[in-house]
Amino acid sequence: MDRDVQVTAADIARLGDVGRAAVSNWRRRHDDFPQPVGGTATSPAFSLGEIKEWLLGHSDGKPLPAREWLWQDLRAGVPEEELADLIADLGAFLVYLDREDDDWAALSATDDAAVAAVLPERVLAACAAPMQNPPPPKCLIRDRLPLLRRVAALATEDGAKETFTFLRERYFELHSKRMYATPEPVARLMAELCGPSPEIVLDPACGSGALLKALRDRPGNQVRHLLGQDADEATTRLTAAHLALHAATVRVSHGDSLRQNAFPGTRVDAVVCNPPFNDRAWGYEELTADPRWEYGLPPRMESELAWIQHALFQLKPGGTAVVLMPPAVAGRRSGRRIRAQLIRRGALKAVITLPLGSIPNMAVALALWVLRRPADSQTPDHVLMVDTSDRPEDFARVAAAAWARFEAGAGADEPGVSRAVPSIELLDDDVDLTPARYLAPPSADLSPERVTGQRNRVADFLRLAAELVPTVESAPEPKDLPMVPLAELLRRGMLTIHHQSPVRPGEPSEVADGLTVLTAEDVVDGTPPTATTPDVAVQHEIIVRPGDVLVPNIARRPVARVAGEGGPVLGLRLSLLRPDPALLDPHFVAGFLSGSVNLRNYVTVGSRAQVDVRRAELPPLPIEEQRGYGETFRKLAEFEASLRRVATLGEDLIQLISDGLTHGAVRPSTEDIKNTEHTENTENDVKEKP
Repeated sequence: MDRDVQVTAADIARLGDVGRAAVSNWRRRHDDFPQPVGGTATSPAFSLGEIKEWLLGHSDGKPLPAREWLWQDLRAGVPEEELADLIADLGAFLVYLDREDDDWAALSATDDAAVAAVLPERVLAACAAPMQNPPPPKCLIRDRLPLLRRVAALATEDGAKETFTFLRERYFELHSKRMYATPEPVARLMAELCGPSPEIVLDPACGSGALLKALRDRPGNQVRHLLGQDADEATTRLTAAHLALHAATVRVSHGDSLRQNAFPGTRVDAVVCNPPFNDRAWGYEELTADPRWEYGLPPRMESELAWIQHALFQLKPGGTAVVLMPPAVAGRRSGRRIRAQLIRRGALKAVITLPLGSIPNMAVALALWVLRRPADSQTPDHVLMVDTSDRPEDFARVAAAAWARFEAGAGADEPGVSRAVPSIELLDDDVDLTPARYLAPPSADLSPERVTGQRNRVADFLRLAAELVPTVESAPEPKDLPMVPLAELLRRGMLTIHHQSPVRPGEPSEVADGLTVLTAEDVVDGTPPTATTPDVAVQHEIIVRPGDVLVPNIARRPVARVAGEGGPVLGLRLSLLRPDPALLDPHFVAGFLSGSVNLRNYVTVGSRAQVDVRRAELPPLPIEEQRGYGETFRKLAEFEASLRRVATLGEDLIQLISDGLTHGAVRPSTEDIKNTEHTENTENDVKEKP
């Protein structure tokens, strides 16, 4: 009997083939829409059975997406702990369909009893070659034949590979902690760094199999065997079926590669690996005498160096390993002896820093270590260092090009990007393998012409900034202006206030993907919008208009800015004030809201002010007088923006001149040297006078 699982608003949108905003509309407009049975007020969950019944009653004959309904039926058909095995069994069935489509066409025409009697044997036979001793599928029984026929029908329409990819992705989405996928651009780069023709490849921490698939999908590949191992059993079975649908021969084993190596006697042409980082329980005590530690026993706190040596151990002589590493591994003192041995024996070939963000959810920029098992006693005398941290858009192309030049023996040096560093230069007391340490900035960037041009720009902006300072005059009778709370102006209808809400997991959003979002940081810094949806998950499509006043809810000092251009969506932690221009001047409002006179109306939290704009106060001046204030406040805002621009240019100029002097691209002017000598001579003359 099917269990009644819970579904989110996002699930309902998929079942109904609509956007998430439509689900919100259904809940508001239809009194018979099912009530939540779980979740929270902001992220409710609904009964799948009730939702399916409601959708069927309101579809008006519209065809509903078959694969989404199949996925939810799979969830409801087995206990949660058996779902992975069911999908893995369906993967084996889809491998059979992919390889024996004609056989299934003939077999499926018979009754369920006849199909159930022979199908398990035929699926195992079809899977035996690509998967190497797959476990017998448990779902290929008579009671499941209606489900298998639905899967087969979907595979006929979408393809066997695409059908299993969909089911597998939905499972990992539901169990996101089990998903261990390296982003496709990084996976493709790692595959390219392995060289043109590996035949047997291994990923000892394969997760979802993204790295192995990248090697298999590389144009012109000669891969014959894909080997993988992972500590998560459910992930292992799903990955085996996934790769079997895309490769010739696959063997994916369950277990921890460091403690339970599934391939101890196998030597491969290439190893790719994105191992777990900072693992303090990797097996230091029981693996102390392990033969894999050719370059030294990995320190207890350096599990990454254990994975590096495991990869080298599995390689044939001359084989290549590409391993993703956190930046700390390059410089920790505890690992310097092993790093030195990797260099001295010619095992380390390259270290490539990736841009921050190329691996999601990582707060640091990771690096690729390219290693090669030495084929003879000749020790390479250079290691390639590449830094692509400033090239997020084309980092893979830059890294691959530098590696190709290095491998070909051509000049690999590109200022600021790559350099073939002599091994002796790396073998100091620290053995620091951070690429940026060995790369000089591009010489063209330090040219005297650029220094002079930047200096002139700063001087021009300083003159312009001075001209922007508004003029003011003394008030005839200095006195405090009467003030009115903003809440009172809101009550009178002189302005409206808008706030944004975040999207909770499973909650629908009214905002289309790809729109620009104005964040609180943008307003504080006075910069254009820097974010987009859905990276910034906002619930309401509140579009900023010219003349709107934007106030960050938390800031180091009161800040309020007038929007000069419209278009972006209002972000989180911002208040948007929309004054009636016939009654309130926007620059007048922003000027008083950002003045220290309103500090008393805000709550101070540490060094920051927590702002509730309704508590702020404005003087009730006539609109003509407001506009006079507003024009002066507008000029002050322009002056502030100009000063920020000058400060940025000044910092760049300071760094530019400093780099130019320290790298020999420029030198002190002879005039400065003469002035210094003249000053010193004058001071000496004064000291010598009686």
